Amino acid sequence: MSSRFTIGTADGTRRESFGPVEWGLVAFLALTWGASFLFIDVALDSLSPGVITWLRAALGAAALALIPSARRPIDRESWPQVGLLGFTWIAIPFTLFPIAQQWIDSSLAGILNAAMPLFAALIAALMLKRLPGAIHVVGLILGFIGVILVTLPSWGEGDNAALGIILVLLATVFYGFSANIAVPLQQAHGALPVVLRAQAVAAVATLPYAVFGLSDSSVEPAGLAAVFVLGVFGTGVALVVMASLVGRVGATRGGVAIYFIPVVAVILGVAFRDESIAALAVFGMVVVLAGAYLASRKEG
Repeated sequence: MSSRFTIGTADGTRRESFGPVEWGLVAFLALTWGASFLFIDVALDSLSPGVITWLRAALGAAALALIPSARRPIDRESWPQVGLLGFTWIAIPFTLFPIAQQWIDSSLAGILNAAMPLFAALIAALMLKRLPGAIHVVGLILGFIGVILVTLPSWGEGDNAALGIILVLLATVFYGFSANIAVPLQQAHGALPVVLRAQAVAAVATLPYAVFGLSDSSVEPAGLAAVFVLGVFGTGVALVVMASLVGRVGATRGGVAIYFIPVVAVILGVAFRDESIAALAVFGMVVVLAGAYLASRKEG
């Protein structure tokens, strides 16, 4: 690789329609990240957003460090991109989500997260200087319409709710960018070494914010258990799975996994946090899923 610092993406190694492996990775991400919004809500009952973010990154890095293959060295030329990934994939969005969820429900946060594939496709098109295939464009447009329908009922709930929505959408922009720059890194070094180092960078970067939030936090078993699951599975394991997926199918199609997260987030939010969801938002979610199916089809 060149010693010059470059930011770019690449095509996936598999251009066919999703098979059992790809759908298996998607299912794992949908369940793990769909549940993460509920766990963030539980953790917020006793921990500040900064402490939650830092514990997620630190626990995720600690879990991956136990795997020998994750400790394989990567070339020095890739470290700037890995460091950038630590900020844009973990430190910044993981900070924005718990802040936003102080003002919006976990189910809405999960639904808004479905905008990520749209940003991933747009950024991929800019980086690759090539538009997605026609069927993928239709799927992405449907997904965008669905996200708009989902958010409409919440915009009138006050300034804080609107700010929460904006923060989540900003986080999804960072996710879309990160999915793209993760592709060549995963293909060159494997998912485990890249994600371990990105999480280590994020843990260092978010430590000051965590220290600042200690005074607003308390030790509660439920909160600690929730953040443990968030760190080990929702951060450590799930980011490795996502990196593997985008390395196989590219950032545009790999982002389809995010479209299924709202289903899990809504079900868990309603079941365990007594949250409600507007009928228009449910219809929007169906539109989003239809777009996800079209966007997963074979590349031309």
